Amino acid sequence: MKKENKGHVISSVAPGSIGEELELMPGDIVVSINGQEIKDIFDYRFLCDDEELVLGVINKESGEFWEYEIEKDEDEDLGIEFESGMMDEYHSCRNKCIFCFIDQLPKGMRDTLYFKDDDARLSFLQGNYVTLTNMSDEDAERICYYKLSPINISIHTTNPELRCKMLNNRFAGKALRHIKTFCDAGLELNGQVVLCKGFNDGDELERTMSDIEQYLPNFLSMSIVPVGLTKFREGLQHLDPFTKEDAEKVLQQIEAKQKYYLEKYGTRLIYASDEWYLRAERPIPSIEEYEGFPQIENGVGMLRSMIDEVEEEIDTLEDAEFLTDTVFHVVTGYAAYGTIDMLSKKVAEKFGVKHIHVHRIINDFFGHDIDVTGLLTGQDILAQLKTAFENEPEDEKGLDSYILLPCSTLKSGEDIFLDDMPLEKLEKSLQKKVRIVKSSGSAFVGSFMKDYERNYYSNELNKYEID
Repeated sequence: MKKENKGHVISSVAPGSIGEELELMPGDIVVSINGQEIKDIFDYRFLCDDEELVLGVINKESGEFWEYEIEKDEDEDLGIEFESGMMDEYHSCRNKCIFCFIDQLPKGMRDTLYFKDDDARLSFLQGNYVTLTNMSDEDAERICYYKLSPINISIHTTNPELRCKMLNNRFAGKALRHIKTFCDAGLELNGQVVLCKGFNDGDELERTMSDIEQYLPNFLSMSIVPVGLTKFREGLQHLDPFTKEDAEKVLQQIEAKQKYYLEKYGTRLIYASDEWYLRAERPIPSIEEYEGFPQIENGVGMLRSMIDEVEEEIDTLEDAEFLTDTVFHVVTGYAAYGTIDMLSKKVAEKFGVKHIHVHRIINDFFGHDIDVTGLLTGQDILAQLKTAFENEPEDEKGLDSYILLPCSTLKSGEDIFLDDMPLEKLEKSLQKKVRIVKSSGSAFVGSFMKDYERNYYSNELNKYEID
């Protein structure tokens, strides 16, 4: 018989899986499990947990609706993948935030860079932060039902009126009600605040840091990060960058609140991103002060983690062969230059690597206020390295050389920079071999070794590793 249902198209079936035993094929359409239509990946995963289930599928060749009775272990997967990983359309952002980085992108970049997601399911799956502004009460109840935790929330301010203003959404203040809903359901949450000078700093930041106390112990952590300002802000809300003095005030404010939470609850709860310490020209805090790095993906403690991992690797490494007579050109952003330069010197001193040059790349593409490594473009790296290489020392001419390129400068899993310049162009234009370096201390130290490719990096980008 025929059944009218959009369903979800199978893209692949794993060898040896239940799906293969059922002779399911790419192009078949999964419609239901146990008679319940599947909305997205969470319906599918939840319903697949049963040991006995009935899988409803539309056969791609006949168009007929077939039902398969399945007996399996409780946690056993069916081994099928779908054309859309979410099995549903992504929820896009409805806000017009005054600090939105995407609104500050120039025209002409690839289309995917302009998509603003604001999907709580991606918060659970990928760690994305969501504003809650496009979430209905029904959506929130569904998240609680499936126990999707932790949820990462872009709070920015707990002042409802100010939140409406900053997000340019009249419902932004009311959307904060979902935080209590999640806490009441026992879910765990993380938060972030993008700090904008003259808006949610000062007394407003104090209010936000104090208000989250009511959500403990479900609220696990909150990061404070400075707004990123590109040179492409024409027609947008005027925002001033934070100065060294501003950064010092922000850190003092955060540290006072950390002390309060630590004494009362045994956790600092609130963390400043690395940029604040760099702007204030302050030392990076000790590893203990990051309490396990709950927000390292948000730029909180990345430098401390790198420093400690490199130092540990240097102290414990044995029987490794370093390329002592090879020239290394280390690429880094302006902000992290001091740290990367210091770590490079430690490697050079410990292992006798004679030729290490750390290149502080200035972000001409987005503007000099953008100083993080992850937002460097291929064209800036190429132009500035090309200039640097024009003055190659005599004792390095004829030696093998590598460019050590942080993986954060490339699109995930692909050989493309943020400005769509292919990695191959960098290598061919500079006539240098490229080593892609993961964001870890062991990978950094390993990038100076002979057996780097085998032990420290595994990715298709190794096709650029030329012997």
